[in-house]
Amino acid sequence: MEHYDVVIVGSGHGGAQAAIALRQAGHEDSILMVSRDRNPPYERPPLSKEYLAGDKPFEKILIRPEAFWAERNVTLRLGANVNEVDWMRRVLSLSDESSVSYRKLIWAGGGDPRRLGCPGAELAGIHTIRSRRDTDSLKDELAAGARRAVVVGGGYIGLEAAAVLRKLDLDVTVVEMQDRVLARVAGPEISDFYAAEHRKQGVDIRLEAGVERIEGDGEKVTGVTLSSGETLACEVVIVGIGIVPSVGPLIAAGAAGTNGVDVDSFCRTSLDDIYAIGDCAAHANPYADNAVIRLESVQNANDMASVAAKAIMGDKQDYDAVPWFWSNQYDLRLQTVGISNGYDQSVLRGDHEARKFSLIYLKEGRVIALDCVNNTRDYAQGRKLVMNRAEIDPDLLADTEVPLKEMG
Repeated sequence: MEHYDVVIVGSGHGGAQAAIALRQAGHEDSILMVSRDRNPPYERPPLSKEYLAGDKPFEKILIRPEAFWAERNVTLRLGANVNEVDWMRRVLSLSDESSVSYRKLIWAGGGDPRRLGCPGAELAGIHTIRSRRDTDSLKDELAAGARRAVVVGGGYIGLEAAAVLRKLDLDVTVVEMQDRVLARVAGPEISDFYAAEHRKQGVDIRLEAGVERIEGDGEKVTGVTLSSGETLACEVVIVGIGIVPSVGPLIAAGAAGTNGVDVDSFCRTSLDDIYAIGDCAAHANPYADNAVIRLESVQNANDMASVAAKAIMGDKQDYDAVPWFWSNQYDLRLQTVGISNGYDQSVLRGDHEARKFSLIYLKEGRVIALDCVNNTRDYAQGRKLVMNRAEIDPDLLADTEVPLKEMG
């Protein structure tokens, strides 16, 4: 049986950063990265944007050049799943029928795209955007002549894909079950602004609309029937309705967790010498009033990776990173810092019509988050206000003549 000092499961942002952080911290022993993806570590956000649009080739979205991993003595075992975790023996059973033992394990498994559960969901022409393979399959279908698309889900992935498809001159309809787009990540004012922008670009947005079934010709998608009974004709369906955390083997081994796997402030699971990071790790977040949440973001994956690597190297530092997110749609760049859940007041800073403004969210008079549209200065300067939970007069926050850096 092969043995590695540290085994990392997953090759996304978290897994890649964990290996990088270990080497930067002086770890000299063996590292194995196991991934079901067949490609070396690459960035995921461009999959629904520049890579889908054809603006960036795959080589440009690699996290590091392929040779980097060999140069750092990080072994990649690609195209392999972890079937079982024997934490008492510290052994992983892999889908290629091999087993590997470890001293420390970092689980960076991410998540699987949530699938539609309606009739017809197995038809060809239904796509998710979570891996290079997903996006390549969609690109092939577009190249074959698809002209009409239905996007199920009005979150980041769905709206980013809709923007790219409009750029490629497809007819696009977005179907969202909630009463506004971006409902999980932004306030109503941002939702309304983005819905209006997409409609200006020709996207048909259907709110409070459920999918009853997918229509097909026996093999291929021909349309989407909504709960209202209306059928939207299309050749392509893109599903962006969230993820299911990929933690099955850990939970089966006895790790605590209901929505993902639970970790402490050092990213340790309830199983000895097993850490979890990134999208699948449920943690008490200080910027969400210590509620136990999962954060699906590059920032969270990278920062948790560094915390886990430091802990393994004996330098225990609590995870205390300010959450941040971003989304590019058309010529709009939305940058978010903090978590706005539970806000009781919002302040508009700037002008919608200028397509450059910020929404500042307060709770009990203190700044907890900002959504910044084409306003990188506010985003950068507002970070300190969120960190300090600054208490600032709303009229002052709204005054664009006063930089945010002068307020905290």
